[in-house]
Amino acid sequence: MKKFLHVGCGPMDKTGLKGFAGADWQEVRFDIDKSVNPDIEGSLVDMSKVESSSVDAIYSAHNLEHIYPHEVPAALAEFCRVLKPDGMVVITCPDLQSVCAQVTNNRLLEPLYGSPSGPISAIDILYGHRGYMAQGNLYMAHKGGFTLDSLKDSLLTAGFAKAIGARRPLAFDVWMLAAKQELPDAQLQELAQAFLP
Repeated sequence: MKKFLHVGCGPMDKTGLKGFAGADWQEVRFDIDKSVNPDIEGSLVDMSKVESSSVDAIYSAHNLEHIYPHEVPAALAEFCRVLKPDGMVVITCPDLQSVCAQVTNNRLLEPLYGSPSGPISAIDILYGHRGYMAQGNLYMAHKGGFTLDSLKDSLLTAGFAKAIGARRPLAFDVWMLAAKQELPDAQLQELAQAFLP
């Protein structure tokens, strides 16, 4: 059985995660917030409780924007460290390019889409969900962000050998799959089809 680290899991588990939901993947939940009962408590920039080369994959949804830009290299170095040599990471985060297009159209506070937590506006995507932060959950604050190209560049600079991804402008997010080892383009495409939306 393969093992994946669900980084910044919040209250979620692998249910519904494309490629990871099956019985062939063992999930290890990792989060900074102990109230969500993670298997391992820690931060993106200090994953010392996770052994080196111990997981086959990492799934990180909407985490990197919660750390400062100067901390991103440390977080991605931690991702590289805990992954096995043939490991991969799947990352999604807000797409600043599509969000900023809304801001330039003077739609900073207009709801862009609905979520289980209520309407989401560009200001929530840029700076963090206002509702959660108003309730005292400052873990939800956004301290940085990415475009598709800047996320790919960050991964390659951190030591990943190959990366493939896409923007979803209507969902205001970017998705990226990065492999630690050099892979043929066809194999990378297959992985992208299996794990990216």
